[in-house]
Amino acid sequence: MLNIGLLGAGRIGNVHARAISAHSGSRLVAVSDATAENANKLAAEFGAKAQSSDEIIADPTIDAVLIATSTDTHSDLMEAATAAGKAVLCEKPVDLSLERAQACQRAVAKTGMPVMIGFNRRFDPSFGALKAALDAGEIGKAELLSITSFDPAPPPVSYIKVSGGLFRDMMIHDFDMANFIMGDAPVSISAVGSSVVDAAIGAAGDVDTAVVTLSYADGRIAVIKNSRRAVYGYDQRVELLGSEGLLQAQNMLENTVVKSTSSGVTGAKPTYFFLERYMPAYIAEWSAFVEAVTTRSPMPVTLDDGVTALAMAEAATRSARTGAPVNLSEYC
Repeated sequence: MLNIGLLGAGRIGNVHARAISAHSGSRLVAVSDATAENANKLAAEFGAKAQSSDEIIADPTIDAVLIATSTDTHSDLMEAATAAGKAVLCEKPVDLSLERAQACQRAVAKTGMPVMIGFNRRFDPSFGALKAALDAGEIGKAELLSITSFDPAPPPVSYIKVSGGLFRDMMIHDFDMANFIMGDAPVSISAVGSSVVDAAIGAAGDVDTAVVTLSYADGRIAVIKNSRRAVYGYDQRVELLGSEGLLQAQNMLENTVVKSTSSGVTGAKPTYFFLERYMPAYIAEWSAFVEAVTTRSPMPVTLDDGVTALAMAEAATRSARTGAPVNLSEYC
């Protein structure tokens, strides 16, 4: 049984608290948060202690920590936790700064402690089945990947200002998904972005609509489409064209009822947002972490994976600003 400390008791911290407590191999024993009220409430709900992050990291009875704090604290907390001999699952991204993330990567490597980055979409059953079918050779060689990721509505501009931008905050999931499916990072990245959803997002220096093209050394191509607004719900689809066929992972719908009448054919909308769409993935992600820690097997999503995705976000940000393709080798 692993004793777990949860750092961060916000929305995503609550999701992780449930996954930790539901797993037969882990026990939530301590919770911290920058807002004491949040930590006290979540700790009380799950029978844990409310402590500071420093106290949790220093506690020799805690085996691992899950970091669900603000992004600007991730690297510091990973370094401290691994130096204290704890395994870590850290929410994406590794950091807002690629340079800081790479420094964290070096520091953690010296400790030899296992770290997993929380790219939960790798554990989505549909995306996992698509990847398994590709690896089994069911559509031959992958040639063209298309990833669609649209949010139902944009976040507050106050969040946009501290998020690191669409490429680091939102599309970073899709960069990792492309690497997961294609089995490799691209050699070059071309990006275009604009602010057509909310002028305030553009005024804050970010984009809300973007398309990125990833080019691979062997000629394969991946296209990623992001928007902060899709009025019909949370649109999450993957399509992969191969030399011998096509694989598609479609949206999860609110229900599977389809009505056909003389007026037309209608069905349900996609589920509204990520909590509804990806709860099974969060549960599977935590299960994979526990198994890797207890069996001392390799982490399924590594700190290196997280740094590579952040490097791709940096390259895309620069490409969108300059209008020119960027070689990923300039960043990693």
